[in-house]
Order: sequence, then structure tokens, then C-alpha cells
Amino acid sequence: MQFARKLVSPLHISLPHLISRALFVLLCAALPGTVASQNSPANDKQEGAVQAQMRNVMFHLSETVVVEIRSLDGELVPLGKNEFPVFDDKESFNLRINTAEIAIDSSNLANVLNSYVFARPHSPLTDLFIRIEKGRLELKGKLHDKGDIPFETEGVLAPTADGKLRLHSTKIKAMHVPVKGLMDLFGVDLGSLIKEGKVPGVQAQEDDLILDLEQILPPPHIEGKVISVRIEGDRIIQMFGGSGAQPVKNIRTGNYMAYKNNRLRFGKLIMNDSDLILIDMDPSDPLDFFLDHYKEQLSAGYAKITPDSGLRMFIKDFNKLHPAKAPPSNNKTK
Repeated sequence: MQFARKLVSPLHISLPHLISRALFVLLCAALPGTVASQNSPANDKQEGAVQAQMRNVMFHLSETVVVEIRSLDGELVPLGKNEFPVFDDKESFNLRINTAEIAIDSSNLANVLNSYVFARPHSPLTDLFIRIEKGRLELKGKLHDKGDIPFETEGVLAPTADGKLRLHSTKIKAMHVPVKGLMDLFGVDLGSLIKEGKVPGVQAQEDDLILDLEQILPPPHIEGKVISVRIEGDRIIQMFGGSGAQPVKNIRTGNYMAYKNNRLRFGKLIMNDSDLILIDMDPSDPLDFFLDHYKEQLSAGYAKITPDSGLRMFIKDFNKLHPAKAPPSNNKTK
């Protein structure tokens, strides 16, 4: 929706009343033509990407996968027939990254592989476990099509020239016995699947596994190039960027997600010339955000409308909505 431009001071409104009564009355009383509904005239439609900035956010990609977005500057790009990003449909847009620093720990990376990449029935690899030891990544699992033979590899991570992640294997074992290389380990069947790109986001080059983050992570899918990788304890820190990409000045302090320009839909509301910032109600720790449950987080908080018609939503961390519920982990102890 496009907000009125003649507000004098911010309004402190509870979110339910904001949506059901107060905001509706406010907008309808505004200047003619300042409200856009789901039935907006065709000539009022605006197309294009929505600028996005995130700072200190734990972003849930699924029930089992969480990444730590320390900083991100980019945009939400509508996909297919969608004219603009829709929060209620995470397949409606991609997150295109200009610059970012994103961390993922070994447990969540294992969850990506177990619950997303190799989650199909009769997957050739199962029970994958990842550990980071002394800056090296150890991958263990079972070769399902070989009678669940246990295997393990150890290697180092580095970016490829085209912005993917390369795991260069230095040690490879099957049933605790060294083997010559990945193809000797995987065999012809799995080797062919990986080489032919039939395992989305995974490729094999001699003794290296290439992981494409644009494909292996659950939606909303990211678009961006990894330019450097480092290890911090149990976390893999990935820096994204590209030629000419420059960090953008922070919109505000604290933990937040900001969306600017063009059109954005969340729930029943469509915001034209978007100016939406989701702000952590508890700045003492990262903003814990789950797009699948964003309405619950909004409902537990409150909202303000700024003098220039921006919307500021102070939201509750997802992990504090149901503190007794912990996400399952597929990174089993070996």
C-alpha cells in the first residue's frame, strides 16, 4: 500500500489494530489516490526489484536450516509472473546479493545436505555428518546404493572462479580404508549423477566437490558470488561480492531487515514505494527471523508509521515465540 504523506508524528499502534482498524481508517482518510489495494488499476502497477539490507539476522531457510546474516546489501527480485516480491510466497522472489557476510555452522550445512540436496527417496548418500576441525572440513556419511558403506572425506574450502564453494579433498576413506579419489569412492553411478548435474547444486571435479549455494539452499534462493571463505570455530564465513560491488551505509543501528523502493506484498497489504523496516524488539541478540512464520512475529510486536509514511515494525524473535521448541538437527554425532 502507498501511505499518506501528511502525517505529523509517528503513531504507536499495536499490530492487530494497525491492520484491522487504525491503519485502514488512517489510509482511507488520506489524500485521494494514496491507497493501493489488491485491485489496483493496471496503470498504477510498479515493477522491479526491492532494495534489501540486513544486519545481524539469524535467517531460517527451513525448519532445519538457519544461516547467520551478519550483513547483506542486495535486492529482492520477483520471479516468473510475479510483478513484485510476496512475503507469503518465498518462491515469488530471489535474494540477489551485492555484498554480504554470511555464516553457516557445520550442523546447518549437514541439514542442508540431508534435508534438501540428498533428501529424495533412495538418495545415493545418507546420514551425512559434518565437522570442522582445525580449519578443515570433515564430511562423513553412508553410500546408500553400496549397502550403506560408511565413507569420510577431509578437505579445505575455497571459492571457485565463478563464485561457488569448492571442497578440495585431501583424505578419502571407505570403511576406514583409504581410497584413491572421489570417483573410486562414489563409483560410476553416483559419479555420473554428480558429473551430469543430476544432483542439484553439486558437481565433482577430480577430488573436489563443488557446491553451488544458489541451488543447494532452500528458497528464497540466493543469487550471488562467494569471493572468500574463512573458518571461525564451527562456522564457515562466506563473503559475497563482485566487480565494483561496494558496501552500503547502514540504514540504522541494531538488528534489522530493511526493504526500500518498488512494490512489496505482505499478507493482505501491498506497499508501493516500499519503506519497510523490521526491527528486533530485543537488540541484545541477533534478530531471529523465519519467513514461514513472519505473521506470528509481527503479531507479537508493534508498529509505527513515520512522518514520511514509512512503516517500522518491531518484531519478536522467532525463537522466543515458542522457546521450548528447538529445531531438529540432522548432523548426527558419529
